[in-house]
Amino acid sequence: MAGSLFVVATPIGNLEDISLRAISTLKSVDIIVAEDTRITSRLLKKYSIDKSLTSFHINNEARKLEKIISLLNDDKDIALVSDAGTPCISDPGYLLVNKARNENIKVYSLPGASSSIAALSISGLPSDKFYFEGFLPKKKGKQKRVQYLSQMDCTIVIFESPYRLIKTVENLFRIMGNRYISICKEISKINEEVFFGRMEDVIFDLKEKPVIKGEYVILIAKEGYDG
Repeated sequence: MAGSLFVVATPIGNLEDISLRAISTLKSVDIIVAEDTRITSRLLKKYSIDKSLTSFHINNEARKLEKIISLLNDDKDIALVSDAGTPCISDPGYLLVNKARNENIKVYSLPGASSSIAALSISGLPSDKFYFEGFLPKKKGKQKRVQYLSQMDCTIVIFESPYRLIKTVENLFRIMGNRYISICKEISKINEEVFFGRMEDVIFDLKEKPVIKGEYVILIAKEGYDG
């Protein structure tokens, strides 16, 4: 008998944003596979969860994949978590889920927080259709990618770090024009804030604010949307 793989969404900020099922599952599995064990340890401590932790991230996933699959095939139940939000969404985990599926190991989703959906819900931009881009290329192909995105007839969702935020929005402004934009930072945390308006105005507001460490979600309205 093989064990099961549970893909568990964890909070994106406030540690109370976790489901009862997620807590119960994390307490019941044999092993928790985490992107960063130090970050996950804080969550486990809050809910008095004492379980074996092992790391699984972009720098070691190829090396550790077979070992985790071997544990699953040895009847061990395993939970996969990322640092924040839903695993496999711009986070490591795809290779593990893919391998488990190919070996007929049961995989279960425990839905919960997702920064892209949370940001979309408070953006003030149309949400009937949207395209999730994730992180843009850092250098090669970035301009071409933004040109491609500018043709889309829907709201576009992009992730960005605080250190490239202003430069990225200025680049979007040059290519896409003065569209409506919403930028969400630190969702569910004490410094949560949403910048909303035309790109030109939002760029001005961003330059007036201190840079805060964390992930930013940029949402861009389609061409022609007038607020």
